[in-house]
Amino acid sequence: MAARTTHTRTVDDYLAGAPKDKRAALIKLRKAIRAAVPNVTEGLSYGMAVFKHPNGTPLVYLAYWKDHCALYGTGRDFIDAHASELKAYQLSKGTIRFTVDKPFPEGLMTQIVKARLAEVEKPG
Repeated sequence: MAARTTHTRTVDDYLAGAPKDKRAALIKLRKAIRAAVPNVTEGLSYGMAVFKHPNGTPLVYLAYWKDHCALYGTGRDFIDAHASELKAYQLSKGTIRFTVDKPFPEGLMTQIVKARLAEVEKPG
């Protein structure tokens, strides 16, 4: 299960509680998110790490579970548009599940975050 203790107050705490193999994968994705959106804010929500636009709108969530890690909030449009690149992962609506033996590519994470950023900043 994802870390959901009263001691988990920051993304650093959350990642520190992850098993070592999952922690390494999540840290790489965190770095990709922060590189794609340097002014991203991060926190915890729903027992997961959340990365938010400076206006407070969530861009993506990262979580770890017993058997996998997951990326939430990607949006169905992105998943549909990148179906061939995502075929190695278990998908549902705006969720992408991955394991440490099939890690999620940092370049694809960058594309997701930038697509979400464009959605959030779209006028109207």
